[in-house]
Amino acid sequence: MNRLFELEVKLNKVIDQQEGRQDERDETLDWERLHMASSARCAYMLAQKRGADPELAACAACVHDYGRIITGKQSGHAEAGYEPVKAFLKETELFDEEEIEMIAVAVKNHSRKTEKGSVIEEIVKDADVIDCYQYGLPFDRPEKQERYERWKRENGVQKD
Repeated sequence: MNRLFELEVKLNKVIDQQEGRQDERDETLDWERLHMASSARCAYMLAQKRGADPELAACAACVHDYGRIITGKQSGHAEAGYEPVKAFLKETELFDEEEIEMIAVAVKNHSRKTEKGSVIEEIVKDADVIDCYQYGLPFDRPEKQERYERWKRENGVQKD
């Protein structure tokens, strides 16, 4: 099995542990499970097209909402996920220190849709908005829609 598979299994266990821990979550745990997996698939394909490491990009997208998963809150979840996701990734024993830091930075910065980051960060940002859009979630900030529209133009996507 590849690292993405193993990471998704381990992350699903973390998500399962959240059952009943917070009375109110900003997103359901079902959404967290779905978005984790489908964002990873989007990132894998984006990385293939952009010449980045597909497995690493998919793993970063898989855990990009780790902060929200463990806190239950959307506000500040990207930054809140930075240290906890580093600890989680280290515990998985799937990644070296450099990869852990690269993934954790992508987690921390994925909500900064207007700021330019590393190729992995940009893939995670794009996978996040593409994935949310495909499930019919409205763009809650203009920069998400701008990012999605730019991706469509760059890839010759005419219609949704």
